[in-house]
Order: sequence, then C-alpha cells, then structure tokens
Amino acid sequence: MTELRFDGRVAVVTGAGRGIGRAYAHLLAERGARVVVNDLGSSVGGAGANTTPADRVVAEIQAAGGEALADASDISTAAGGATAVAAATERFGRIDIVINNAGIMRWARLPELHTADVEAHLAVHLLGSFHTARAAWPHMVAAGYGRIVNTASAGVFGLPNNTAYAAAKGGVIGLTRSLALTGARRGIKVNVIAPAAMTRMAAGPSPASGTTGAATDSADDPEQPDDDLGMPPALVAPMVAYLAHESCPVSGEIYAAGAGRFARIFLATTPGYLHTGAPATVEDVAANWAAINDEADYLVPAHLIDWSAAFTAHLQPPATDA
Repeated sequence: MTELRFDGRVAVVTGAGRGIGRAYAHLLAERGARVVVNDLGSSVGGAGANTTPADRVVAEIQAAGGEALADASDISTAAGGATAVAAATERFGRIDIVINNAGIMRWARLPELHTADVEAHLAVHLLGSFHTARAAWPHMVAAGYGRIVNTASAGVFGLPNNTAYAAAKGGVIGLTRSLALTGARRGIKVNVIAPAAMTRMAAGPSPASGTTGAATDSADDPEQPDDDLGMPPALVAPMVAYLAHESCPVSGEIYAAGAGRFARIFLATTPGYLHTGAPATVEDVAANWAAINDEADYLVPAHLIDWSAAFTAHLQPPATDA
C-alpha cells in the first residue's frame, strides 16, 4: 500500500505538549506535515501555564528533521483559538488540519461537583474545539478542503465521578455531527476520536488534588504515568492521522483507538413500538417496554432528518402511482 503522507499540509494540534497530542504531532511531522504544537502547559485540572511542553515537542520534531512551531494560546477562549490558527497561516501560509486534543479532567460526582468544574470542562473541551474550528473554517472553505478531528471519549458512557468530563465530551459529539454536515459540500470532513491510552488524564484523581483536582494540582505534573497496560499514546495516532488525511472516506463519525484496537462507536435508534388507535397511555408504554428496547433492526441515522424520517415514517402519505 502507498504510504499515506501529509507533504504540503499544515496542521494545528492542540494539547500537543504531552501524551496523545504529542504522539499526533510527531506522526504528522514524520509524514511531512508542518505542525503547530499548541499547548497552554496547564495541569490536568487546568491550573497554571508552562511553555516548556510545547517548546520541547517542537525541538524533538525539528531534531528529527521536521517543521514545527510552538504556540501556548489558551484555546478555551475565542482569542486563543484564533491565535493558534493564525500561527499556522502566518508562519506556514495555510491551514489544512485541526486536531482538537486539549483537555482537562476534574474528577467529582454529585453533590460535590461544582458549577465551576462543569464550566471549565465545557470551556476547554467543547468551546475549545469550537474556537479553533471556527477560526480555521473560512480558510478551509476558501481552499475547498479541510480536516478536523475532535476528541470525545469512551467516558461518555459514564462513570460516577466523571460527570463534567462526560457532559463536555457529549457536547463535542453533537458539535462534530453538525460541523460535518455543514462542511460536506465544502470539502471539509469532521470526525471524532475516542482515544484509549495511559496519560496524565487517564491516571485518575490525585490524592493531592482534593475533590475536584482544580485548586492544588500543578502545571508541573509528570509528563506521563507509568504504562503497565500496553496502552502508549502512539497507538492512538494512526487512526487520527487517517481521519486527518485527504483519503479519509467519512465525516461525522466516531472512532475509538488504543492498545492496538481500532473500532467505530455510533449512535443508533431502535424501531421501537408503534401505537395505533386511541391515544397511547402510560400503561401502553409499560406493556410494550420490551419492544421499545429491542435492538434488533436498529438504525444508525446519518443526521437528524434521517432519524426523523424513520421515526415518523408512519405519518407520511403512501406513494401514489404517477
């Protein structure tokens, strides 16, 4: 098979100073892309800032013969997202790829979870992805080409103490599905990666971080925890690189990668139970609960209109012969 390369392409990778983002930046650069390594250099909980992680990754890429530029913008703000993209267009003259990887984690469950924790997750994960995509969008539209890879997580399936994180990652999926449809006629493809790797964020709550990990954690957290599970960040990167490549055949999809496994995650709907006759009652719902939940013949909608058409098919007038 011909090697998939990125010669002539320019990528912005957020949260690329450590862990998974660092692996993305390295792989893209190895395959010929010029890379903006964006990283605020904060702690896992979002505290502080440190330019060292981004600078270090740039030095590594340059030492290997690649081209890269460090950027320490805070992508949780509109100005920061715009600055990260401007770094690419001003230094390299274009922007082809945005990989939204930056994130934070504050472990907490109700009732200890604070509003500030939820807002912080939404700002980095959801709004951070929005800000960079919005800044890159006009350039991609003008070029008739673009690739955006947003980061969700298997965390959307839920854990008792990842409430804010899961909520933000669910928002990323909705954002991606909408952007994919908007970009379909403009040559812009937008997909989601749900990575599985041992990183600072995946290591779990720190005893020093208290309930939420917001106040006492440090931007000088270890580069990466010990990996005893065979889940290094580099094993996620091939899927992300493919989603960022010009040959990527899909848009609006969710893929998981890590530990050597690559898989698709999707949203689906059951055929359910169709009530006819008199208006349905609560008892009708209870009596047909098994049919409502039966996963046989489920549908994977391409978009909202696709789902709506299937859900309301019984209301549509039958086709007539011309």
